[in-house]
Amino acid sequence: MRFLVNKLVHVAVGVIYRPDGNILIAKRPDSAHQGGLWEFPGGKVDAGETIQQALARELREELNINVLASEPLIQIRHHYADKSVLLDVHRITRFSGEACGNEGQPIQWVDVEQLKGFEFPAANRPIISAIDLPSTYAITGALTNEPDFIARITDVLAAGVGILQLRIPNLSPVHHHELLNVVADLTSLYKVQLQLNTSVATFNQIQMLLPQINAGLHLNRHEAAELIERPVAHNILLGVSCHNAQEIEHAQAIGADYLLLSPVNYTQSHPDLLPLGWAAFSELVELANVPVYALGGVGEEDLNLARANGAQGIASISAWW
Repeated sequence: MRFLVNKLVHVAVGVIYRPDGNILIAKRPDSAHQGGLWEFPGGKVDAGETIQQALARELREELNINVLASEPLIQIRHHYADKSVLLDVHRITRFSGEACGNEGQPIQWVDVEQLKGFEFPAANRPIISAIDLPSTYAITGALTNEPDFIARITDVLAAGVGILQLRIPNLSPVHHHELLNVVADLTSLYKVQLQLNTSVATFNQIQMLLPQINAGLHLNRHEAAELIERPVAHNILLGVSCHNAQEIEHAQAIGADYLLLSPVNYTQSHPDLLPLGWAAFSELVELANVPVYALGGVGEEDLNLARANGAQGIASISAWW
């Protein structure tokens, strides 16, 4: 279905954080569109308003709070049977006032890990993914010496990255079972999400032969292109590498939870690929309804720039390896 601009409903949405880390959700009136479901509060952007102005107005009217600080989180385009919406989602990091259901709506402060236990409109689900996912994503370099490889991984995890992608050519549950167990134990110790860059067939073998390995699956563009549906259960984090609009569209069609979009800048590892640059990166991110990480010639110093261009965060090999 094509996105019809004349039927677009532009909505400002706030993910409101309390100092203890809990997030505020509100219940929609039964008579409203998607009534009875929980949501992140907000409302329509009026003509002539900026997103920040609309969000401040809506949260003051709905919850009796004043927004003091916010930052972009994600944009989501979603098509319902009766309307299309663009959700402009911002993270509210500071506010004044005591939140209450100013319009009689039930509200609740919820721990992040409890969010998936509530029923949200379909358009809100990617927001939960964006809340869950960290801003830094490390990818392992070449495996030459296994003790050195494990030491490097330990250093990367100790540096505080949020996701570690284990990328080893010809990854095998038979030949790499000891390494897989060590890496899984380390990521569990540091509370870091482990992603395995491999084929669906190999990932299924690992799950079957090494069920203690708690990991998600990351697909390169070639593996993803062979699929017509989501290859893993929804409780398994699925990522896909993309380089253009067609790959972004396909990755979402097969149910990707996040994307790596590259190369943003020139990289020595892929000197043959023309860099996107931040302007083109930002345009491509607008096509995605899931969190997107900027990859290729970026490091931690680029995190704010990446977020300003719509990214969830940055992914890198060289920045941490």
